[in-house]
Amino acid sequence: MKKLTSCSLITSTYNWPEALELLLLSILKQTVLPNELIIADDGSRKDTKQLIESFQKEFPIPLIHIWHEDLKNRKSRIMNKAIAASKHDYIVEIDGDIIMNKYFVEDHLTFAEKGHYLFGSRVNIQENLLPELFSKKIIDFYMLSKGIKKRGRTIRIPFLMNFAKSVDKRSKKLRGCNMSFWKDDFIKINGFNEDIVGWGMEDSEMIQRLHNIGIKGKRLKYSGIVYHIYHKEQSKSRVEINNKIEIETTEKKLAFIEKGINQYL
Repeated sequence: MKKLTSCSLITSTYNWPEALELLLLSILKQTVLPNELIIADDGSRKDTKQLIESFQKEFPIPLIHIWHEDLKNRKSRIMNKAIAASKHDYIVEIDGDIIMNKYFVEDHLTFAEKGHYLFGSRVNIQENLLPELFSKKIIDFYMLSKGIKKRGRTIRIPFLMNFAKSVDKRSKKLRGCNMSFWKDDFIKINGFNEDIVGWGMEDSEMIQRLHNIGIKGKRLKYSGIVYHIYHKEQSKSRVEINNKIEIETTEKKLAFIEKGINQYL
């Protein structure tokens, strides 16, 4: 199978420039750079814009900032806008509160496969490390690093991915901070469902619609490693509504939603 050589890296962010800076620094250390980075900004203040502008001056790839007004959590909408603006066939999705292992992009490109999406796990950075993390701008972690949980997920043995099996059903281990998919597949299902607002289900509901059109998943194990920076939980006031949308998508095998990426193409 021919290895993929290009992708668009898309990250969401909202009012946490300290975390976004570490993410940007981890991109600079990638063994294989994405072809562009698009920041899907759900209404951050000027300090985030200033940080991005400071990186844009010498960033080795196009660094694109897509922003809309802060009207509470509209991640689905800003992600659709960002992916609509992307120039490459393959999309790698992360969150603005993660730090990538240096092989992260390379691993997603290596294991990209037609008819599939990829999803990986995350290592958790604990709250007590945060002052040192931000003051020293730590972006390098390994199995024995202090301040992390789920240490087994730091181990990288990409050879073992040769034995990974395709999955027909959406995994409960799916995390939007570490997944990738083909842009054409995403457009076929009309992207993220913008009826999902507030925290929760935007990624899993979208992935369910990929399954509903016959796309299969593959879990990245021992590769595609990311570190998630601790933060307090967001408001979950819309979880019940969003969960109902996801259940309906699953039970009715819905593939295409009305309010999606087609508004921006």
